[in-house]
Amino acid sequence: MPRFASARAWLALSILAATSTFLAANAPNGNVLPKAQSTPTRPAIIGVSHIGLRTDNLDASRKFYTGVLGFSEAFSLDDPPGKLLLTYFKVNDHQFIEVFPELKDVNEDRLSHIAFETTDAEQLRAYMASRGVDVPAQLDPMLDGNRGFEAKDPDGHTVEFVQLMPGSIHSRDFGKHMPDTRISQRIIHVGVTVRDRAAADKFYRDILGFQETWNGGMKDTETDWVDMRVPDGTDWLEYMLNLGNHPSPRLLGIMHHFALGVPSVSDAYKTLRGRDPKAVTEKPQIGRDGKWQLNLYDPNLTRAELMEPKPVRTPCCSPMKQ
Repeated sequence: MPRFASARAWLALSILAATSTFLAANAPNGNVLPKAQSTPTRPAIIGVSHIGLRTDNLDASRKFYTGVLGFSEAFSLDDPPGKLLLTYFKVNDHQFIEVFPELKDVNEDRLSHIAFETTDAEQLRAYMASRGVDVPAQLDPMLDGNRGFEAKDPDGHTVEFVQLMPGSIHSRDFGKHMPDTRISQRIIHVGVTVRDRAAADKFYRDILGFQETWNGGMKDTETDWVDMRVPDGTDWLEYMLNLGNHPSPRLLGIMHHFALGVPSVSDAYKTLRGRDPKAVTEKPQIGRDGKWQLNLYDPNLTRAELMEPKPVRTPCCSPMKQ
């Protein structure tokens, strides 16, 4: 029995040595073949970071976002020096409305881009590249001091992914520029037009991990909107379907929108009416999702939707997932 065990051990060692010699001889440049690299995993995508909007009248935009909605213009960026690139209206430490004074044509889309916050921009870039998404080959320095990159979704919308970094203009402003005048303390969703839901699902759901929480329409038998929650937070992206051909700037402004969460739409309505009655052209209503909402429009027709967190009546069309 001991002799048999020794023979087996000798045979195993001989096979191992022969295998190692073969691999070394057949590896490039005589080096041992490298281990297979693991596929990158997706880091957390925790919520809406910001929405970028274009304007042709920055003074009017300032009046709306500060005077009506009550946000503070926290800081701005020049590029090149001396030329304003954009300004930031602060909702909270992690969320902003970015306004670019670059609208040149009345028919131009007011939406510049949407953005989501991630915990690791480089890992997300590598992950998306591994899934076949066209992303930059590397992360370049950002003017604001954060890390991030842009990609195009199937409808051609620019989608930015941002990781807030120590020392950035955002992190240096933590705890500042958040006055009590803010009509809301959170952007709860952003909405963009989607012409091909299946293609959008492949990008947002299958690759990025967004999950559908509700869908509905103007009629019970149709789907005009789909709520897609970020994988690691509570904010969501709203697909705006059935756009039609040649949408007007007014219609695009309704579709390309952002929503601000408020505890009471009724109270917000009274506050806004007190600040500027002309800016409040609609009355509160209960949407098809069963939630109280109020629509306002900035000077360039982008819709700012105020919304309560929970339905007060049963949502139409499909169950609302928690």
